[in-house]
Parts: sequence; structure tokens; C-alpha cells
Amino acid sequence: MTPAIICTVLAAALLHAVWNAMVKGSGDKTVMLGLIALGHVVPGVAMLALFPAPSVAAVPYIVASTVIHWGYYYFLSTAYRFGDLSFVYPIARGLTPVMIALGATVWADEHLPLTAWGGIVIVSLGIITLVIKRGGFSGPALMAALITSLTIAAYSIVDGIGIRLSGSPFGYIAWIFSAEVCVFAFIVLRFHKRMSQLTRRIGLIGICGGVLSGAAYGLVLYAKTFAPLGLVSALRETSVVFAAMIGVFWFHEGPGFRRVIAAIIVSIGIIVITLV
Repeated sequence: MTPAIICTVLAAALLHAVWNAMVKGSGDKTVMLGLIALGHVVPGVAMLALFPAPSVAAVPYIVASTVIHWGYYYFLSTAYRFGDLSFVYPIARGLTPVMIALGATVWADEHLPLTAWGGIVIVSLGIITLVIKRGGFSGPALMAALITSLTIAAYSIVDGIGIRLSGSPFGYIAWIFSAEVCVFAFIVLRFHKRMSQLTRRIGLIGICGGVLSGAAYGLVLYAKTFAPLGLVSALRETSVVFAAMIGVFWFHEGPGFRRVIAAIIVSIGIIVITLV
């Protein structure tokens, strides 16, 4: 992987941790996720006018990605209702690099060298270190976080293949972002009373969080056109370390020693990946 791609994915990781912290810190997480979706739609619609449409071959992947993202938002919101940011986020993100690398081997015909697998496993172990003997544990949070992890792996593989078939990477990103208007519309119709009670400040925070989320995922998708899905995913999940630090210093969720150990382990994994 080139230094430019590595820096791109690490920047996406930081952005991703920040918007998850916005969701966790909001009073109404379901409504906040609706605003996050709207924050995807705004730049997505703007991009529709700037970039060519993706090929017909990519359309099934766009549909599948939209449906899977719907489930992702639901289970992520559920997990944050029951568990701490520094518990839910590492579980949801920590297992996905291995899942995606395995899935890419089957569906994208990507066969990574042993060094790459070593880096992916080290990153995942570092992430899981964050939740060993963690406070804030709950069975419902764990179950929702595990299901969230499966949805992340699913849409990551779907979009990784779809964007490669699209013939227009930025056009593909524009379409999947614009399609999230369905998620926003559902939440508005289902929870219209709660939406109407939002303050302007919370609304702006949610939409800004959506823009950050869209920027993070757009950067990751772009990186997937140049590098293997499993390696990009492993680097992207370093966002867990950022999120854990935010959990400690912003939400005061616990001591920071384990975060330092996890950061060291993840950093070793990143170094191994850069050697591939």
C-alpha cells in the first residue's frame, strides 16, 4: 500500500470515530442516525451532477448496500442504547477486518500474503484488547454490536466489489449516498414527532456528523479501488482507538491505560500492513 492510501484511510478512521461519538453523545440516537443519513444525501445529490453515473452492473450492489446500511443504522443505534461507546465500538469494528478479508477471498478473489494476514489479525487483537474486562458490559449491547459487525462486513464487501464494477468510483459514491434518502424518509415518517422536537443545534450537529461520516466512507471506498479490501478495512478500523480515546476523555468512560496498550498493538499491525 502506498503512503498516500495509508494516510487517506487513517484520516477516514479519525472522521469515523468522531461521528460515532456524536451519535453516542446525542439524546435521541435513532433521530440522530436519521440526520446522519441526511448528511450523506446532501453531498451525494451534489455529486450526481458532477460525476458520470455508475454502470448497470453496479446497480444491484447499490441496492444491496442501501438495504444493508439500513440494518447497520438500526443495530448500531440499538447497541448504543445499551452500552458505552468504548465497549460497543470496538466490538462492532474489531471483528470486521478478518471477516472482510475472508469474504474478499471468496467473493472478490483476493488472496493476501501471510504478512498481510498477520497485520490484519494484530489490528483486530489490538482492538479487542479494549473490551477485555471492560465496564459498561451488557448482553443486549454485545449482541447488537456483533450483529452490527456482520452488517459492516457485508456492506464493505458489497461496496468494495460494486465500486470496482461501476466504471465511475465517484458516481458510485454519489448514488449510494443519495439512496440513503430512503433511510431519512423512513425515520421522518416513523418518528415525525421526535424529529419535530429537535433543536436547531442538534439538527446541525447531526447533519455535520453525516457529512463527516460520508467523507470517511467516501475516502475508504476510493482507497478500495487501489488496495485489497481486507487491508483497507484493517487500517480503517484503527478508528476504534480514536473512539476509545474519545470515550475516555469526552465521556469519562474509564481509565486510559488499556487504550494505550491497544494503540501500541494496533500500531504494530499497521506497520506490518505497510510492509505488504
